[in-house]
Amino acid sequence: MRVTIVGTGYVGLVSGACFSEFGHHVTCVDVNDEKIKALKAGDIPIFEPGLDSLVDRNVKAGRLDFSTRLADSVGASDAVFIAVGTPSRRGDGHADLSYVMKAAEEVASLLYGYTVVVTKSTVPVGTGAKIEEILMEHAPDKEWDVASNPEFLREGAAITDFMHPDRVVVGTTSERARNVMKELYRPLFLNETPVMFTRRESAELIKYAANAFLATKISFINEMADLCEQLGADVQDVAKGIGLDNRIGKKFLHAGPGYGGSCFPKDTLALLRTAQQVGTPLRIVQATVDANDNRKRAMADRIIAALGGSAKGKRVAMLGLTFKPNTDDMRDSPSLDIVPALLKAGATIHAYDPEGTAEAKKLLPDITYCDDAYACMNGADILVIVTEWNQFRALDFDRAGDLLKNRILVDLRNIYARGEPQAKGFEYYGIGRGGAASSIAAASLTATDS
Repeated sequence: MRVTIVGTGYVGLVSGACFSEFGHHVTCVDVNDEKIKALKAGDIPIFEPGLDSLVDRNVKAGRLDFSTRLADSVGASDAVFIAVGTPSRRGDGHADLSYVMKAAEEVASLLYGYTVVVTKSTVPVGTGAKIEEILMEHAPDKEWDVASNPEFLREGAAITDFMHPDRVVVGTTSERARNVMKELYRPLFLNETPVMFTRRESAELIKYAANAFLATKISFINEMADLCEQLGADVQDVAKGIGLDNRIGKKFLHAGPGYGGSCFPKDTLALLRTAQQVGTPLRIVQATVDANDNRKRAMADRIIAALGGSAKGKRVAMLGLTFKPNTDDMRDSPSLDIVPALLKAGATIHAYDPEGTAEAKKLLPDITYCDDAYACMNGADILVIVTEWNQFRALDFDRAGDLLKNRILVDLRNIYARGEPQAKGFEYYGIGRGGAASSIAAASLTATDS
């Protein structure tokens, strides 16, 4: 089949590359001429493990190409996927659908023959109906259907998630559109992947509901971590104990500095705004958003408490800046709250991130960037792990201790077992670990509340 992907951001590029791997001919279109030139030259604008080789293989096979012109491919396509950005709108938190609607108008003017127009972007309930209105206005004499096909891609594992998903959700009541979508996902049908066909509104809501629920799990275990610190319990034991219950599950029960990234922050806000519009308050989701905002702000207080209550004149060695490992994505990363707060408190920061430095420099220009983990430790008063990159999981504590002024480690991701850093003479502060952690937890909670 022939497919057009509108937008070569994270979702569009990964989806296009994976559909071409399924054997379809895919054209990825973007208005950014420089991005398209880079893609044609083999330069991938985002870091995602395995994506460069996947793109290269399918370009060479003639199944994947890139263009700035929708007219090059839309008319010949069986399906056109809209995969443009839907950022939170400034001021009110609503999803900004301007790029989606502009794409729909452009696509409408180019339709030829039966085409399924599919929203791959994360959009509020009712967006499909609005796209349908646009197509009715601009292409009333053409044959088309509008479907919703939300993505469930985790940054850092997106290719695996696309090729081996837990499920595929398609929102359409058109049998003709169903047949097109079945053919597109035919390799997954052969692998007996669950494929759900629902009403369009249900598909649109499934995406938001899934992300809100996962965000709620993260905020829940973070609050349990605070309680563990006050009661002498270990949140990792608590998380394992409840996660072994099949009704709960162990995923997304990792205590840390709060969630970030391109999905959870904006999707929870967009879901709240949608609910407000129809007069259905989502109190649990609202509490999740509030708890996460407070969580990220409180992390700097923890670091300052570990420094003895003052960061003035202190140097902080920070490992990791991206919101999670295996990505260069800085969107809503906890570091964007932690770093400014530490700078305001008088600290200087030397940081290292394996992939996020280029993006981080745009957002955090007032810190020193280092070429490796140990370079940023040299002369620092404290070591802080913000992102759980694998290369930070086996630090040489003897070497680190010799480089640091003080052997203090604040592990915001709990990647080390209690006792391991202490055996090398470090003061170790994790998240929700009870014992020694409770003193700085109490101090940080007091600072946050004051």
